[in-house]
Amino acid sequence: MKILLINPPAKNEIGSNTPPIVDEEQGVFPPLGIMYVAAHAEKHTNHQVEILDTQVEQLSYLQIEQEISRRKPDIVGISVLTFGLIDSMLTARSAKKAGRDIKVVMGGPHVSIYPEETITFPEVDYIVRGEGEVTFTELLQNIDDKNRLRNISGLVFKDNGGIVNTGLRDFIKDLDALPYPARHLTPYQKYRSLLAKESYITTMITSRGCPFQCTYCNRPYMGKSCRTRSANNVLDEMEECLKMGINEIAIYDDTFTVNRQRTLDICDGILSRGLKIRWDMRTRVDVINKELLTRLKEAGCERIHYGIEAGTPEILKALKKGTTIEQIRNAIRWSKEAGISTLAYFMLGSPGETREQIMQTIDFARNLEPDFAHFSITTPFPATELYQLGLEKGVIKEDYWREFARNPSPDFETPYWQENLTREELIELINLAYKKFYVRPKYILKSAMKVRSLEEFKRKAKAGLRVFRM
Repeated sequence: MKILLINPPAKNEIGSNTPPIVDEEQGVFPPLGIMYVAAHAEKHTNHQVEILDTQVEQLSYLQIEQEISRRKPDIVGISVLTFGLIDSMLTARSAKKAGRDIKVVMGGPHVSIYPEETITFPEVDYIVRGEGEVTFTELLQNIDDKNRLRNISGLVFKDNGGIVNTGLRDFIKDLDALPYPARHLTPYQKYRSLLAKESYITTMITSRGCPFQCTYCNRPYMGKSCRTRSANNVLDEMEECLKMGINEIAIYDDTFTVNRQRTLDICDGILSRGLKIRWDMRTRVDVINKELLTRLKEAGCERIHYGIEAGTPEILKALKKGTTIEQIRNAIRWSKEAGISTLAYFMLGSPGETREQIMQTIDFARNLEPDFAHFSITTPFPATELYQLGLEKGVIKEDYWREFARNPSPDFETPYWQENLTREELIELINLAYKKFYVRPKYILKSAMKVRSLEEFKRKAKAGLRVFRM
């Protein structure tokens, strides 16, 4: 069989919790999820597997339909994020227009949370829930036998007018057993990032799951226990990227430094193997120290993304963040001393938060002086503790997300936590936060002095001009 995995467009995404400029200017990144699924299917079956990234190729829906018709796949797999549900469904419709006999399989975070709602759409034949590598491969191997499919965990499909849901599959324990993402099936030279210094960039994940209890976490389908790849397995993938000409990697782990010794082993391996690679990662302020930061810098870590969220102890506690103001200040200061750039994430409009506290967080971000700041409006995402709390307290009047999953309308408004402030006030404050942080002579001069290439200057200048106009 011929398998075509599609990363759908981002033309009809519902309203985000950040200003449009932030989403538009951050860059285009590889579809890591379907690259993993493709690699596993390539390794364990004899089927021909291809990837179509419609975002990086900037394809219209007519072009997507034409491309599917040209490739003549038997099965089309589509990744689905809740914000991009409309585009995923339109892509499925394009597949059915290209060939009525094409089977459409959907996977990703959205369908893992809302499988029953998704499978009812006529364009959808199968749902793969949770981690998709093994389940999708087993689906390919048994797709002509519905009785066997009933024994494969993680599947939802239609049969004789009914719906079969085989339940969730256990999490993959040995991540080293998974083949590396199939970057060779993508136009990997085309991916870019606003923050990157190298021309070719890619993404990587070295662990899955997060042990912390933040109420807003929108990745519950990955589990609360952290499963890690071995240091050698990570280093071998880095070497593979270098051989492809990729010199910069964005590591997407929720908390890269949660296992301190493994982090040190990766850094030591980069140095001992002589890997000339730039990379960044995401972590928390309470799982970092001076020694670790020094080693990270020596090993080529250029940037750290810190999830800070708030500048007041009361809101940190409300979000169950488990961090302190002192830990935040120390992490940013120590990172600067080590020579590592920082990107700090903040949320505005959290449970119990007042306008005064939001202004305190904005001032805290300015005084903290990270190299970059990302502000978003606190959003109760599906299947999170925050969303359930909102329903219980009546801050959210109805099950917004489930209704959207059933009827993905383009005029849907993302629910915010409108306890003390209206939607309009929150949007006003988020725009104010970006202006107060970025439109400062001191910040502009400091940023300009750090630019190392004409291409980097063009990217950042374009984004900066957009902020001026907000």
